[in-house]
This record gives sequence, structure tokens and C-alpha cells, in this order.
Amino acid sequence: MSASGYSLSNLRGIMNDESYNRLTAIKNDRLHSFLAWVIEVCEPASVFVSTGSPEDNEYIRRKAIESGEEIPLRLRGHTVHFDSPLDQARARDDTAILLPNNQRLPFIRTKDRDEGIKEMITLLKGVMKGREMLVGFYSLGPKASPFSVLAVQVTDSYYVMHSENILYRQAYDEFIRQGKEARFLKFIHSQGELNEIKQSRNIKQRRIFIDLTDETVYSVNTQYGGNSIGLKKLALRLTIKRAMEEGWLSEHMFLIGVNGPGGRVTYFTGAFPSMSGKTSTAMLGRLVGDDLAYLRIINGEVKAVNPEAGVFGIIEGINPIDDPLIYDVLSKPGEVIFSNVLMLENGDVYWNGKGEPEPSSGINYTGKWWKGKVDEKGNPIPPSHPNARFTVSLKAFSNLDPVYDDPSGVPVKGIIFGGRDSDTMVPLLESFNWEHGVITIAASLESERTAAVIGKAGEREFNPMANLDFLSVDLGVYISNYLKFGKEALNPPKIFSVNYFLRDENGEFMNSKEDKKVWLAWMERRVNDELDAVETPIGLIPRYSDLKALFEEVLGKEYRFEDYEKQFTVRAGKLIEKIDRITKIYSEIPTTPKVLFNILNEQKQRLLEIEGKYGYVIPPSVFDKNQ
Repeated sequence: MSASGYSLSNLRGIMNDESYNRLTAIKNDRLHSFLAWVIEVCEPASVFVSTGSPEDNEYIRRKAIESGEEIPLRLRGHTVHFDSPLDQARARDDTAILLPNNQRLPFIRTKDRDEGIKEMITLLKGVMKGREMLVGFYSLGPKASPFSVLAVQVTDSYYVMHSENILYRQAYDEFIRQGKEARFLKFIHSQGELNEIKQSRNIKQRRIFIDLTDETVYSVNTQYGGNSIGLKKLALRLTIKRAMEEGWLSEHMFLIGVNGPGGRVTYFTGAFPSMSGKTSTAMLGRLVGDDLAYLRIINGEVKAVNPEAGVFGIIEGINPIDDPLIYDVLSKPGEVIFSNVLMLENGDVYWNGKGEPEPSSGINYTGKWWKGKVDEKGNPIPPSHPNARFTVSLKAFSNLDPVYDDPSGVPVKGIIFGGRDSDTMVPLLESFNWEHGVITIAASLESERTAAVIGKAGEREFNPMANLDFLSVDLGVYISNYLKFGKEALNPPKIFSVNYFLRDENGEFMNSKEDKKVWLAWMERRVNDELDAVETPIGLIPRYSDLKALFEEVLGKEYRFEDYEKQFTVRAGKLIEKIDRITKIYSEIPTTPKVLFNILNEQKQRLLEIEGKYGYVIPPSVFDKNQ
């Protein structure tokens, strides 16, 4: 993209005085050139520049309803939005990282930068004719903070800007304050031509291109939030690269405070692939963030913030028993956008797994819906899509931590990695040290597919740091940056593995849903040096006596020794198979640091040695002679 030939004079004719004056108040030629170029390409009928004021936010909300992009519901502040049946999730095949000279990266869909920009300009040419272009200014992370990353969003969708006004911190004032010094991410989105029910029509021309060179994301012919809300996972690709260059971490992690004894609060981040317990774990603590985290070393200490100020969450399965905090937020008046759920005749909404009887009819993303409705292939259409969402401010949650917006961040004492694993990893494990954790836990993360994921259910999917879908840099270099980050911290966070999905020989889960509260309590005490642990070939596990006391304290129930023995058995044969799988993957990536192979091989040798003595399956009592 070349916007260098454009300036404020190019903006004068298309804008009213108010929007023009709002832009001239920001003394940044790069911003002016960028916006003038976008206007030239997209050809909107008018331009609305938002300052993020209550009046501007209300204008966007009102226009979202007037345009038909959102429909008001019975409860005050609630609206529903419907995406096309073909536009219900992140579009992997239509998304690409743009790299110069046809560069390639492992596991990442790339496209030649010149070719990609040329294609996108063709798709964007005149796409906003007859429409209002919206311009919004945001900060990823608290404003005026060392963590803050500024961003500008251009879109012709009131739904998209309404969502971003809920999810992110408004930062028009920061753009003014920083002026010509402001560095910012750029997002250009158009929903394209719409059908009669206000859904993107040209899904075959859907494209989402991430230009790392110019820190710009282009998105067209799509409305689904993950493809259109620029500051969400599209921004993650840009910030991962920036973090690599600047020596910090931009991660797909929740950020919570865990309550400990005597009123103590200890902060953890956590990375889990889809459907592995991420949201349910985040809601057990003092909520800072449910999805993304920026980690920086400040005066030798690892600190973190949530770049977001809201939640764009999967709604399927949320019910008053398992998810009381979220259910409460979604059941009372307040600003909430539902997407791709079922709208009932009385203005309420229903979603799969809500804990109520399934309605007989309503309106969903396919139009009129009735029980028994099938698609063109004869498959039943559920009331709501499995990836239906809700968008709401963090301020709506009763467990929001008061420090969630602290510009200095919170101190991170532990990092948790979890996956869906039926037969290999123990429920709870601590690594020996930072390097061991990064390599044998984070970089080796696998998770079994569920019925909701394309592919064969039960197959293991390699997903290092639960971030593979969003990487924009070489995986080997990404891991090297992780290792370097820990070395530069005076006292790096402890790294833990959790697995809520271990099954017994009859296929039954070995742990209940509530056991994760105990795992969090153990980790909180470990990072505060209050409990010992048992050393095994793969890391440190809890002592039975400690877990027994914590089960009584946290859940008020007895924890049996025979359950501990089964759950914390070291499955040496399965673990060796996993090491072999992971080693093979990394051996095909030339940039993989040699230390990764060394540490994996050392762990394999420890397992082979213990397997030779005790067999493929070794109970924890073998390792703890004090039990």
C-alpha cells in the first residue's frame, strides 16, 4: 500500500466540518495519508470520525439498529446480530499473512505481499459506495501505559464498530496527545454487498490479509467478528510480530487473580486450545481478561495486562449451574450483543445448552427456524450455531478485578497451559524450570479435536502455546523468543500443565468439573513457596496429603488416595510416544533451537529409565517415599 501521496486536503471534500476538525486535531501525517488513501479506494458517501464520546457511541448503537445489522431484544440494551450461514467462524482458507518475495512460514498460510495487496485493492475498490465510512481510535491495553498499542479501525459496519466500542479502550485522546509520535496498527474492513437480511453476500470473495510490513489488516466480504473486528485475533498476528521485535510476549491467554490465604491475590495467565476449559478456568478467579494477554519485563519482573476491555465469548453450553457468573451477565439488562443465537417471538434469545427446553421456532442465522429444520445436505440445523457468541464489557462481571485497567499491569507468578487429553498427561504438573516448561509443556501442547472442530474427533492437534492459529512469525524463532524472555526475568513465572479431560479404562472422566478449583489453589500456594512437590521424570506433581487438605478446604469433600494414585500415574509409554511426535514436528523446522531437542531427549531418557524399572504405567507413590 502506498498512501504517501495523500494528505488532509484529500479528505476535505468527503467529510463534514465536524469530522474534518476531529481529524485535524490529531497532528499525524501518517494517519491523514492512510485515511485519505482508504477513502480514495473505498469511495464512501460520507465519513464519521468517532471520538469515543458517549454521544458518538450512542450514534453507532442507534445506527446498528436502524441499518438492520442488529435487532433489539426484550431486555434493555440487548441486541442480536446474524452472520451468513457461510460466515460463522474464522476463515482459515481465506486468511493469509502477506510476506514479501513469496516467503513461507511453517504451519502458517502466507501469500506474496504485492500480489495480496493488489487483490485486496481490487476487492475494496468502490466497496463503500452509498455508505458511511466509520473511523474509530483504540488502545490495546490500558492507555498511557508501557503496554499500550494504538490502533485505528476503518469499517462500513455499525455492528463491527459497536463491538469494538464494547471490547476495547477508546483512545482518540491518546492519538491527540501523542500526535506525530503515535505508532498505530491499521484495520480496513468492509462487509461488502449485503443480502436482504443484511448478511455479507459474496462469501466466495471473502479475504482477510495481514500485512506485517505495514502493520495493516485488510478484511472484506465478511461480518463474523473473528474476521471483521480488527483488534481481536487479527491484531494478535500483528502484535506477536511486534512483541518478537521488542522482546515481550503477545499471547492467547486469560489473565486472572487467584485468591490465596489471608486475602492474598496471585496472578496467573493461562493458554488453552478451544474447548479445553479456558473460559471456565478464567471465571474461577478475579477476572482481568478471558482471552489475550501482553507480558513484559518491567524492572526485572514479569507483568501483564489484558489488551481488551470486554469479552467476545462462545455462548454454547453456558448455563446457570456451570457458568453462573456469565449467565447472570447475559440474563439482565445491559449492553450485550448476541450473535448467531435463536431469537424468540417474545424478544428473548435461546442458545444450545442454555439449560432450558428447546423452543419449537424462532429466527436464527438461517432465517426462520423451526425444530426439525435441515440444511441443503439434510443435516439438522440447531437453534443456535455452535460458534454463536456474546459481546459484553468486562465491567458487567461481578468478579472483575479492580486492577484490571492498571497501566503498570499485574505481576505474573504462574503460567498455565491446558489441553484436552484423555490418556497421557496427569491432571496437574509443574515444570522443573522455565526452559523445561516452555519446551516440554508449552511448545509440546497437543489437544484432542472435539465434534465441533473439523476433522476426526479424538485426533490430537499440535498447538504450541495454544497460539498456532495466530502465529505470524516462524515457530522456531517464536520459541527462541520465549526462552530468551524467561532468561531476562529476575524470577520468571512458574509454568504449569493442567488436563481436565483424563479418562479411566471405562472412558469415564477421572476428575469432576469443580476439581480445577483445587488445582488453582495448589498452584497459588506453590508459587508462594508454601507447599512441597513430588519430583517425577516429567516434572513436579502434588503430594497426596496436600491435595487431600485442599479438597477439604476448597470443596468440602474427601479426596481418596486411590483416586490420587490413578490420576497422577505417570504413563511412561504414552509420554514417550508424545515426545517422539513432537520431536519429529520440530525436526522439520530449521529454526528450532537445539536446546529443544536436548531437553526433550533428556526427558525421554528419564522416562525410558523409569519404564525399565517399573513398566509403562507408574503410580505416584513410586516417586514419593514420604506418602
